[in-house]
Amino acid sequence: MIIYPAIDLKDNQAVRLLRGNMKDATVFDHEPAEHARTFTESGCEWLHLVDLNGAFEGKPVNTAAVKAILNTVDVPTQLGGGIRNMQTIDYWIECGITRVILGTAAVEDPNLVRTAARAHPDKIAVGLDVRNGHIATRGWAEETNLGAFDIARQFEDAGVCAVIFTDISRDGAMQGPNVHATAQLATSISVPVIASGGVSTLEDLLALRDTRVISGAVIGRALYDKTIDLHDAIRQLAP
Repeated sequence: MIIYPAIDLKDNQAVRLLRGNMKDATVFDHEPAEHARTFTESGCEWLHLVDLNGAFEGKPVNTAAVKAILNTVDVPTQLGGGIRNMQTIDYWIECGITRVILGTAAVEDPNLVRTAARAHPDKIAVGLDVRNGHIATRGWAEETNLGAFDIARQFEDAGVCAVIFTDISRDGAMQGPNVHATAQLATSISVPVIASGGVSTLEDLLALRDTRVISGAVIGRALYDKTIDLHDAIRQLAP
């Protein structure tokens, strides 16, 4: 199972939110690229980046910070937040982003996901952010009446390379991931599923791994609060 250290970007700083609330942001680093370097020196295979301002504004905002990270590290990166048209998808891939995550667009413009996946094979992922069983969009500010399964199944034949499932109620709360719901989704679709939200201990990671159906886990606050040692976790989860 792959560990994806998360760097959430707000005003070009590395922050963590509590349950997606932009007003409840803790700044962890004024130089996100240096934080990225620390993660790679610990042995991570991927980085998970989120343009939080972009998610609300519907366009890239933390471009300087993302580019600084890309110029600092050489591991693959996946990026979400405010990516809602082909121009932005093309732009980020040309900048060097390995995998673009489409969340709001997957709900509001499913054809964009299909078009992007055809244009950029193995570079398009779908982000499913769930609150109280329903998908939330536009920086988690708007809630739909759709469930994760409703969206995920639409894209099984679209060529997307991964689905990132986030339980918003657990994100940044350090209360453990929603192992059951994530595993249910992973067993119901053929696309690899990555867990996000709530991972706070090594035991959480082992529980996700032991489902044998979840391909990866995004970790944010636990790394910043040092409740998980990244190097040790990677070693423990090695095949």
